[in-house]
Amino acid sequence: MRILIVEDELHLAEALTQILKKNNYTVDAVHDGESGLDNALSGIYDLIILDIMLPKMNGISILKHIRKQEIATPVILLTAKGEISDKVMGLDSGADDYLPKPFATEELLARIRALSRRKGDILPDSSLKYGDIELDALNLKLSKDSKDVKLTLKESELLEFLMLRKNIVTSKELIIEKLWGFDSEVEPNNVEVYISFLRKKLSFLNSKVSIVTVRGVGYILEGGN
Repeated sequence: MRILIVEDELHLAEALTQILKKNNYTVDAVHDGESGLDNALSGIYDLIILDIMLPKMNGISILKHIRKQEIATPVILLTAKGEISDKVMGLDSGADDYLPKPFATEELLARIRALSRRKGDILPDSSLKYGDIELDALNLKLSKDSKDVKLTLKESELLEFLMLRKNIVTSKELIIEKLWGFDSEVEPNNVEVYISFLRKKLSFLNSKVSIVTVRGVGYILEGGN
């Protein structure tokens, strides 16, 4: 699960980034409204944590703009403002949740999990299945029957992405945007390396699921039936 943090308080942004990474989320953080909007419009994020009071463009304007572009990414508004009118404005503008500062880390993580359940992403108490395999993204584990193998975080994110797009060919470019960020300097051969790792682990499990290369286009999972 990839999360965008748009927060101009650098210490808070850094603290949130570290906390979320420790909980196996992939995180990008930006510190002004214009950068936040540019990142949000990429469509590569599963959730956005958005401050209201930002330089260059406020969070409400960002929220209205991405909803106008029909981007349905769940948004948690994070702000020092705690007045009912501010909450109503944020929710009416398209926010999915609202968390006033200061807040407990456990509460933020619980709200992220709640929005994940609503969106249908992988949850700590559930897993993602395809064919004869089961992915436990929280514990970075891939299993078939009673046999399992550990995954790295990037392997887990890549397999999760392919499983969620099981009937759609996924390009290397989209994988890079999703896993590393749209402004990443990661090369396409990095994707090939992780695809190779995953194929070896599927083979180790004797799974019927395979990652098929569609020449000149990308990758697709087969063996789900």
